[in-house]
Amino acid sequence: MRGRGITYDTGFLTAGGSTSTHEPFNPDLVRREMGIIHDDLHCNTVRITGGNVDRLEIAATHAAAAGLEVWWSPFTNDLTTDDLLALLAECAKRGERLRQREAEVVLLTGSELSLFTVGFLPGATLNERLALLAAPTRLRELMPEVHARINDFLGTAVGVVRERFGGKISYASVPLDGVDWTPFDIIATDAGYRSIEVADRYRDGIRALVAQGIARNKPVAITEFGCTTHRGAADLGGRGDAIVEWSDDGRVARLKGAYIRDEDEQATYLRELLDIFEAEGVDTAFVNTFARYDLPQRNDPHEDFDLASYGIVKVIDDRHGHAYPDMPWEPKTAFTMLAGYYRHIAPAQSGE
Repeated sequence: MRGRGITYDTGFLTAGGSTSTHEPFNPDLVRREMGIIHDDLHCNTVRITGGNVDRLEIAATHAAAAGLEVWWSPFTNDLTTDDLLALLAECAKRGERLRQREAEVVLLTGSELSLFTVGFLPGATLNERLALLAAPTRLRELMPEVHARINDFLGTAVGVVRERFGGKISYASVPLDGVDWTPFDIIATDAGYRSIEVADRYRDGIRALVAQGIARNKPVAITEFGCTTHRGAADLGGRGDAIVEWSDDGRVARLKGAYIRDEDEQATYLRELLDIFEAEGVDTAFVNTFARYDLPQRNDPHEDFDLASYGIVKVIDDRHGHAYPDMPWEPKTAFTMLAGYYRHIAPAQSGE
C-alpha cells in the first residue's frame, strides 16, 4: 500500500456554522499533531477535512511542512451547489499555491455530496436527507435522478478546480452518488466500513473496487474507514457513533445507554481491514480519524463520549496526557497498533 494515511478533522460545521467538531482550533497544536502523525504514526499522507477554508489551508501547510502528502478534502454541510463551487474554487487556488511550494497535494471536489449538499436528494437539511436512508424503496426510485445530478455537478466542479489546480483530483464518494470516474485521477470512497451486514462479502467488494481501478488505469483510495471505541462497535462499522444523542446545536448531549470501553476491538478492526487493503491492492487508505475533539473521554462512564469516537487518540478536556505531556489527549491502543503497522510496511512499500 503506497499511501499510509489518516484523516485529520479541522472542524465539521453544523448548519449555519455555529458549532464545529474541532474546538478550539489551535494552529500550533495542529503543527505539533502533524509532526506526530508523520514521525510517530509513520503516516506518509493525511486527508484534511472540514468546512472552513482557512483551517484547511493552515492544516495543509503544516502537514506539508511535516513531510506528508496532503489530500485537501473539503467536507461541507448543507451548502448549496453554487456555494460549494465557490468554496472549491478557493480551495483549488490555495491548494495550487501550496503545491507550487513543492508539496504533494491531491484535491478532492467534495465529500458525500448526495447526503451533505442541498439539491441532490429531497430535503433542505441533513437530517431530512438522512431520513431517506430508512426508506429504501423511495431511495431506489430516486437513484437515477441523484446519479445524474451528482455527475453533472462533479463535471462542473472538476472544470472549476482544474482551471486553478495542477495536481491530481479525486472525490470522496459513497455508493449512493453513482460517480462516473472518467474525469478524475483517483477512484476514492468513504464507504470503507465493514459492518456485520456486509462482513461476508466485504473483501469481495474491495477486490471489485480495485478491479474497477485497474480497468480504468486509476489507483483506488479508501478515504474513510474506522471503528469506534466501545464493545460491539466492530459490528456497527460506520454506525458506531450512533450511541450518542446530539443537542439541537450539534453538540453531544448524552450516551444512549451503558457501554463498555474496548480499545482492543477498535485496534483489531483497523488491523484486519488494513490487511485486506494491502492484500487486495488498494493504493491509499485513510483511517478515520486522528481525534474527535467534540467527544472527550471522561472518567464517569455515563459521560465517556470517547466511546463514540473514531479517533485513535482520546481527547481529555481537563488536563494534558502522559505519553505526550504537551497534548490534550492520550494515545489509544489503535494508535500503537497503527504506528507499528505503518512502520512495518513503510520500508518494503515506499523505500523510506
